[in-house]
Amino acid sequence: MMLPSSLLVLLLLGGARGCGEVRVEPHTVLLGSPVTASCRVQQALCHGWHASSLGTSTAQTLGGGLEEGGIRLMWKLDNKTLPGTQYWSANGTVESNLTIARVSWTRAKLRCYLAGMGTGTKTETPQLIATADIQAGHLPSKPHNLTCMMNLREMSLTCRWDPGAESLLPTETILKSRKTCRVVTKAIQECRPLLPGENHCTLPHQHLQLYQDMEFWVWVRNPLGTAESEHLCLDPTDVAKLDAPTLMSVQPFQPNCVAVAWDVARSSAYIEQQCELRYRRDKELAWTLVSGIISSNQKVQHCGLLFGMPYRLQMRCRRRAFPSYWSEWSTEQGFTTHEKAPAGKLDAWWQVTPSGSRQRAKVQLLWKALAWQEANGRILGYWVALSPQQRGGVPTTVCNTTEMGCNFSVPPGVRSVYLAAYNAAGKGPPTEVIFLERRGQPLRGLWATPRDQHSLWVQWEAPAAPTNGYVLEWRNVPPAEPGGRLGWQVEHNHSATGALIQDGIEPFRRYNITVYPLYVDAVGVPRHTATYSQQKAPSCTPKLHLRSISKYQAELSWQPVPTELQNGFITNYTIFWASTSSNMSSAVVDSDVQAFTIRPLKPSTTYKVHIMASTVAGSTNGTILMLTTTALDITEIQFLLLCLSLIFVLLIVFTVCLQKNGRMKKQFWPRVPDPVNSSLGKWVPADLQQESPGLRDLGPVPISTITVLKRAARKQEPVWGKDEPGPATADGAPAPAPPQPYAHQLGAPRPYVNAAGAGAGAGAEPVQYARVVADGYRGQPQAPAPLYLRSDSTQPLLADASPSPKPYENLWFPAAPRPAGPDHEPLLDFALLRGLKIDGAEALRGFPGL
Repeated sequence: MMLPSSLLVLLLLGGARGCGEVRVEPHTVLLGSPVTASCRVQQALCHGWHASSLGTSTAQTLGGGLEEGGIRLMWKLDNKTLPGTQYWSANGTVESNLTIARVSWTRAKLRCYLAGMGTGTKTETPQLIATADIQAGHLPSKPHNLTCMMNLREMSLTCRWDPGAESLLPTETILKSRKTCRVVTKAIQECRPLLPGENHCTLPHQHLQLYQDMEFWVWVRNPLGTAESEHLCLDPTDVAKLDAPTLMSVQPFQPNCVAVAWDVARSSAYIEQQCELRYRRDKELAWTLVSGIISSNQKVQHCGLLFGMPYRLQMRCRRRAFPSYWSEWSTEQGFTTHEKAPAGKLDAWWQVTPSGSRQRAKVQLLWKALAWQEANGRILGYWVALSPQQRGGVPTTVCNTTEMGCNFSVPPGVRSVYLAAYNAAGKGPPTEVIFLERRGQPLRGLWATPRDQHSLWVQWEAPAAPTNGYVLEWRNVPPAEPGGRLGWQVEHNHSATGALIQDGIEPFRRYNITVYPLYVDAVGVPRHTATYSQQKAPSCTPKLHLRSISKYQAELSWQPVPTELQNGFITNYTIFWASTSSNMSSAVVDSDVQAFTIRPLKPSTTYKVHIMASTVAGSTNGTILMLTTTALDITEIQFLLLCLSLIFVLLIVFTVCLQKNGRMKKQFWPRVPDPVNSSLGKWVPADLQQESPGLRDLGPVPISTITVLKRAARKQEPVWGKDEPGPATADGAPAPAPPQPYAHQLGAPRPYVNAAGAGAGAGAEPVQYARVVADGYRGQPQAPAPLYLRSDSTQPLLADASPSPKPYENLWFPAAPRPAGPDHEPLLDFALLRGLKIDGAEALRGFPGL
């Protein structure tokens, strides 16, 4: 039906809590049981709700869909929405029922909400009507193991019990008691634990009846039911716990006995007691118990202790007549028994360095400490001698030390020494140590495996010959300290095939283990093995070195990882390499390999290379090495060098051949005469040689200026052709031109004029041919009146203005044929050479002198 909009407005404004209620049956249930609940909204509790607003009764479910304007009731268990069944009644009541088939939680809150629509208005938030709490759990468990104990000092009784399984519900626990066991009375004393969850309670002395049996039990209750423990009937004094006794004195007497005196507590002085004591060696945890001590004077003696041993002692007591609780242990008190000279023989081992027949042998003697049962006190030192007693008053002691070994030398031929331990009470019996030769049969097999981080199990296969025992040696590789201690032990059982090593074993360190068989008259040849108690990744990796590199490969080398940094057996090395343009490549090599060649590589390419060292427990990567391949292979480089060397040798041979063979030289460089270096450069007129014999000794004359003389132009005639006619003589023959001086006396400089050229024509002007000025050499004073000066020019002056010869033209040997005849004198055409006697005329090939 429809509710009026005024009712909904009132519900929203005033809240719906006062309009209804929630009922749950039951509120507390067993886990797994069903629960029913109902939510009811009544008209009488909601102001403004009139009966005329309701129509006929209907029933709809929550998910059935109500008509527009209806209301509905919602259920929520904590935050979970549950479906319910809703009913309408004519008396103005709306009710919704909910059934939960199985409860699987211990505590939850159930809520009922009102939701619906008014006229044209939708209710956005459901309104809470009422809530109810639901609890679930188990029935209380029956307490058991009820025990009680009386404290004589406080005269109170404390009882303890085991509560059993948890009920998951609030539980009330009470310790109940009656002062009699035979008669059931209503006079019951109750004791509640001080805190919830406690499983003990203490009854004061006014609730106790001493020397008479009392009844005790535990009663528990929760919302689902009650339970109680078994009833306990006892006399409080029978369960009394005495106070701990006090040790008055602990005195050792005789070599291995102790006398103990104690005093009982004042609260239990009137009770007959029995006691027990316990003792242990100092710095040990195990106790030795001595029970059944009954003494009226509180004194006792105990023997059988070790000689010279420190001990700790305690004592406790209880009621003698009835078994009751022991008191607490007394405070510890220490004592030390009297010492006695050591007993037993020492285990010894030796290393003998052979020497010559007349030299003393060096001996390293090692021994183990005596067991505490044989030491009989604190050992003060060890004595080593060549004989058990002094000989003729001369001491034979070679070593006296507090260490567990010593080094000494013995005379030639000595094959044994004597070893003994001593304490404050005296010296023990000497042990003869015989230096047997190591020539017996070795073990047939030897293995070592780790037992844990600090122990190794060594196993071997016995030799064929019977043995008297075995000696095991082990040493850290390399020693942790220079000259590190050698570990060893003796296995006296001749049938043993294994032994456990525990002395000084550390993880991540390599140990070399050696086992010697012992025979009656010899020591067996040793057998060796190596192992680790625990391994891990190496601490470092080898450093890569580039041994060689070529166009297509690179050879690498490295040094092994030091043993102390391996942390295990190296199983293999892995080499990785990659370039910027290729993927990573790798190769695995054995642990004994120290070099590797990477191939194939690309020419002129940079690669990153690193190495990884591995053990069975892990791996470690090394640093990166950068390398670049060459552009040429080594063979190509050698071939190139060979070619260059061959070319160089050929050049040298060719040069030498040119220098030695003139004909070959002329084929490449034709010889062109050099006027400067010709014989004319050294020519001096004959008349001047007579006038100035020392002229050749003069130094070089500096040249100030050189002037070239120009001639009038005339027809050029061939050098070796038809002779030019000169002026006629009286007989018709041509008259030779008068010679012009080449050198003159020093005076005012004047030009040289070619007379032939001057008379050639009226238009010709005298042209200066050469002007030579002599000055002092490098600032030296000028020599007085030199006889002559000459020009250094060797260029012949032509009678006509002919062009200069080409640089490669040979003036002395032209291509034109030379006219034959003795009267031909071509040099007369040069005015400069007239009247001169030419030295070295043989170089002019038969030309006559002037």
